[in-house]
Amino acid sequence: MTARIFRSQFTYSFPVASGRKFVRLYFYPASYANLNASKGVFSVVSGSYTLLKNFSASETTTNLNFDFMTKEFSVNVDSGLLNITFTPSPNTPDSYAFVNGIEVVSHPDIYSSNGNAMIVGTSTGFNINNYTVLENVYRLNVGGQAISPSGDTGLFRPWGGDNAYVYGAAVGVPVATDPNITINYPSGMPDYIAPVDVYKTARSMGPTPGINIGYNLSWYFDVDTGFSYLVRLHFCEVAPDITKINQRVFEIFINNQTAETDADVIAWANKPEVPVYKDYVVFLALGPPRQDLWLELHPNSARKPERYDAILNGIEIFKINSSDGNLAGTLPAPAPVQPIIDPTRGLSIKSGKSNKTAAVGGGIGGGIAAVLIIGLFVCFLTRGRKQRKDQNSSDGPSGWLPLSLYGNSHSSGSTAKTTTTGSYASSHPSNLCRHFSFSEIKSATNNFDESLLLGVGGFGKVYKEQVSLAEWAQHCHKKGILDQIIDPYLKGKISPECFKKVAETAVKCVADQGIERPSMGDVLWNLEFALQLQESAEESGGKGAVMEMEDGVYDDVPLKGKAEGGYDGVGNVTDSRSSGMSMSIGGRSLASEDSDGLTPSAVFSQIMNPKGR
Repeated sequence: MTARIFRSQFTYSFPVASGRKFVRLYFYPASYANLNASKGVFSVVSGSYTLLKNFSASETTTNLNFDFMTKEFSVNVDSGLLNITFTPSPNTPDSYAFVNGIEVVSHPDIYSSNGNAMIVGTSTGFNINNYTVLENVYRLNVGGQAISPSGDTGLFRPWGGDNAYVYGAAVGVPVATDPNITINYPSGMPDYIAPVDVYKTARSMGPTPGINIGYNLSWYFDVDTGFSYLVRLHFCEVAPDITKINQRVFEIFINNQTAETDADVIAWANKPEVPVYKDYVVFLALGPPRQDLWLELHPNSARKPERYDAILNGIEIFKINSSDGNLAGTLPAPAPVQPIIDPTRGLSIKSGKSNKTAAVGGGIGGGIAAVLIIGLFVCFLTRGRKQRKDQNSSDGPSGWLPLSLYGNSHSSGSTAKTTTTGSYASSHPSNLCRHFSFSEIKSATNNFDESLLLGVGGFGKVYKEQVSLAEWAQHCHKKGILDQIIDPYLKGKISPECFKKVAETAVKCVADQGIERPSMGDVLWNLEFALQLQESAEESGGKGAVMEMEDGVYDDVPLKGKAEGGYDGVGNVTDSRSSGMSMSIGGRSLASEDSDGLTPSAVFSQIMNPKGR
């Protein structure tokens, strides 16, 4: 793992042609050269624009539960020289600046508005010109999968999925499209505005007008206050039965203000399968440091369209610099703390000082519990005989439920004709074991239907149903709690870095898109690398502790470099978080969808011993 470390102000100067540039800064916070990662607090300036101020990559990634992060800016260069200056924060003792990678990509001027971007809530246009600097905060492929930088139109932009940003249970439905559909970019709209895959997928409200008219299809985005934001919405009518004007008309609301009242994609594009985009600017007044920016779609019933529905294909949100050239915001709030699960111990009740409130609450709770126990006792007496009969019956529904990650699961169900037995977990934590009654097993396997047979193992036939350890592990990996379901035998015996490498390799092996799954050669190489990490940790005497890498271990890779005005250090990677954003950081592409499609292979390198390959 390499990084350039700066103890004092340091400037990169890139000779470039005039025009717009994407500037992407890559950060992987770790204890490089034995420096405390939390001391990496700094500012980044380009020309007269402040891109980052008092920025802590360590705190930001911790709060977002990421392993690393990327900051992307669009700046205009008119002097032929792009300067990027890193300055350690004077307000933090022993502070330093660092960066793992810098990417500068020329791009056409695709964001200048010439006054065409309407300020939401007004009839005034907003002018984005050469003096405007933009920071990309969200770029989403709505209704589709994440798109990696290599899948973009040559500008290497990562497009993430929108599932995590859809609000509430009414998430709409992905629009079913013909995979052989041809997207026809109109004259005057270059094809690098957005890739074809963005316009081939979409999200609509659904086929039921009565339901659609009663809710808004909504997204929400956590952003800094005190800034204006450019919201670019991408549209393309790809439904085969929507070909005429006024078949689907809807309203667009941004941050509870009306942006469009008569959004009709066919009217905008003149025909289906033709993409179009709309730009809006919204200002978020100062208040709490961060708040949600809302985007909502709702059918326009006043126009009496053929279908009460709405559609959206892509979202891009950019922060616009303030009048003094500032783009720096505040750090995101910490993510909710996940409960710690210790599989070697049952749940314990901590005792402490009691007070009157606790005593009263305990008395009330005890009384309620007593009433419930008596009621359940009477219920079981009257229904016990029927329950025993149902346990031996092969008919009727089951109270079987999928495994619960936290706490034990107890359930019972009934119908008008049949009373079913419940599903009772053992006294151990539910992530360790679960008891299933015979009737539940018969119901889950459809009375041992051979069509559900996966194969035959050492314990007999294996049937498929709702419990999938792979999906469960993926869920824990995404939540950043994969380390909590590790085999108790391995606790304290496996290096965190080794565990993370094995986990991220396994997750990529079950990726939804085949192109994202690694080859067997990649898998073998990653597992060999994980073994090296474990062996290194054991040789250092740490075993379950964080692996330390000493200078000189890998002779073919320089661990220290020289840089005027700064210090270049490569050192101990001590970040042992298990994150939903864990990705392979090697020379092979193992990018995670949760990283907004970023492929880090071009930026980071884990091939510390080239002779090994």
